[in-house]
Amino acid sequence: MFQKITLLMLLVTVISCQKKESVEKDKIKIADWLIGNWENKSPDGVITESWTRLNDSSFTASSYFIKGKDTLHFETIVLAQKGETLTYFATVKGQNDDKPVAFPSTAESDKQLVFENPKHDYPQKITYTKGADNTLTAEISGKLDGKVSSEKFVLVKK
Repeated sequence: MFQKITLLMLLVTVISCQKKESVEKDKIKIADWLIGNWENKSPDGVITESWTRLNDSSFTASSYFIKGKDTLHFETIVLAQKGETLTYFATVKGQNDDKPVAFPSTAESDKQLVFENPKHDYPQKITYTKGADNTLTAEISGKLDGKVSSEKFVLVKK
């Protein structure tokens, strides 16, 4: 009898651990719609974001703004799930000693992802919204030099 109870408890523990692990990795799946190449062409230049799946718990992206032949902005992004939290890590060339800045998620859905870091200088909030017709709106916002500021970029999937 003792052996059966021990075996049953061991089996329940193994099953519950496996389920927890898969639930933890499932949260990033809500962001699958980011995967792909996105672009915005305007008279000011071209903004491009390219998202790929790195593994079952993280995505990686490169984002850059080119005007003519000059790259005016370049950053690398990692979207990683640790436990139950999605975190957006942005590394902007020439800023923060080229170290990543973390923005934990504050809201996730199949159409919108919101990441916030109130201690960051600017932006404090990054929002991605899935639109119709293969569009994506990326918005950065927060206080810049004491004034509320925001910038929106509508990108089209390529």
